[in-house]
Amino acid sequence: MNVRDATFEVMRRLGVTTIFGNPGSTEVPFLKDLPGDFRFVLGLHEGSVVGIATGYATARDEPSFVNLHTAAGLGNAINAIANARDCRAPLIVVVGQQDRRQLGFEPFLTGRSLERLAGEYPVWSTLPARAQDVPGAIARAYHEAQAAHGPALVVVPMGDWLEEADELAAMAPARVLRPCAVDEHDVARLAELVGDARSPALVVGRGTDSEEGWEAVGGLAEKLRCPVWQEPFVRRAGFAQDHPLFAGHLPWRRRLMHDALSAYDVVLAVGTSAFRLYLFDEPVAVIPPGTRVAVITDDPAEAHRSPCELALVADVPSACRALTRSVAARDSERPEPMRRPAALAPPGEREPLRAGHVLDALSARLPREAVLVEETPSSQPELYRRLAIRAPLGFVGTANGALGAGISGAIGLRMGLPRRPVVAVLGDGSSMYAIQALWTAGHYSIGVLLIVLANGGYAIMDTLARDHGATPAWPAFSAIDIAGIARCLGCPSRRVRTHGELITTLEDVMPGLTDRAEPLLVEVVVAP
Repeated sequence: MNVRDATFEVMRRLGVTTIFGNPGSTEVPFLKDLPGDFRFVLGLHEGSVVGIATGYATARDEPSFVNLHTAAGLGNAINAIANARDCRAPLIVVVGQQDRRQLGFEPFLTGRSLERLAGEYPVWSTLPARAQDVPGAIARAYHEAQAAHGPALVVVPMGDWLEEADELAAMAPARVLRPCAVDEHDVARLAELVGDARSPALVVGRGTDSEEGWEAVGGLAEKLRCPVWQEPFVRRAGFAQDHPLFAGHLPWRRRLMHDALSAYDVVLAVGTSAFRLYLFDEPVAVIPPGTRVAVITDDPAEAHRSPCELALVADVPSACRALTRSVAARDSERPEPMRRPAALAPPGEREPLRAGHVLDALSARLPREAVLVEETPSSQPELYRRLAIRAPLGFVGTANGALGAGISGAIGLRMGLPRRPVVAVLGDGSSMYAIQALWTAGHYSIGVLLIVLANGGYAIMDTLARDHGATPAWPAFSAIDIAGIARCLGCPSRRVRTHGELITTLEDVMPGLTDRAEPLLVEVVVAP
């Protein structure tokens, strides 16, 4: 048995038989004549490859396998790897390298220090000391990715695959068990802090986005009779947004966040850090005087960077259940639920469509179990207000603002969740960062619905420029035909300009979304 055969055995044992990649010369020894039980999914750009794999890993909550081409491929993929890290998506990223026997000559396509090229974004990186250690390194990468919820990277020189395997080489556990029970003793200090609160509030994030997470947070909120806010810049929805206790999305602007939090004497961030910020727009303290903050998270880094009085690093649903058992029920009045805006009136005959029209139409027709993927920076706040997420894993957003993850991630999510509708709402500028992913959707018949709000420019940047009293230095790009690009890449598409066309298209597409066997991109021309 050679190293390649031994690696395939490891991958079979771990259930990792789908390989996402964009191959190059250093990958040929690994990929040629793949065994029949393995599937190779081609993406036309490494950023798209990693984005699709990230969606697939998120859908399955298991590591995906990515194969990249030496420095050129890894370099193209770093943006998407960074997003995978911030999304906490487990990936095994195997990067090709030139043959060890001539690395000293730095031949064409040699990657310098490939295991360090992606910086600190991989949760674990290695160049195996010898070829025989490759299978064990890939097994360990699986466990590292799963434990740290992020991309683990293994560099493999191309000649290693055909070396003879060594049965005495280092390996990794066949299975890792991670018990995660939390009892009342573990949450005693937190229960004391929360139990003494006069006006508590919860802020939820990615860490509660599961059926048990929603149930656990809902039980805690009901017992405390307190409002539940969603973190700013949503990665995942941590609470049912049609629940009477849902207060809305915490604003990211420092003054607005300060004002929102000032209504509470205790704020508990659950499944997220305290608190996710953006631009330093005003020198004001985010946490008001008199507001005490605590954190429950399973990510030590989230706890360590939080300006809080107390942090509990533990399994989040289990900790919430233990806390619910430990605190007394409050008998105060329920807080006012979030008020959503009324639907916009249809535009007049000569009036343009606006993003709000599209979001209203989508809100009225989106299936409860749908997964909504968002990457539309200029319309993001309005999307938060008009669309309520009603099921766990019902929302996936770009974790770090790295554009391109929306279109590719939606494709991977649909691959991993073939029985759930997946709908992406994207900007036209955002779509261009990973437009090549449409080829993969078309070629592999992935039934995702992609709605592109085409305002003909970088509208969010135009707004930020105007906020600074400046005129944008960049031009608009209204001439770009996103629907036409989709067709050229083998993805069916439609272009919508009127409200009537929008309603007709959604009425046609939505009923069969679960069973859809091909992608569809709908480009909707909207006013900036």
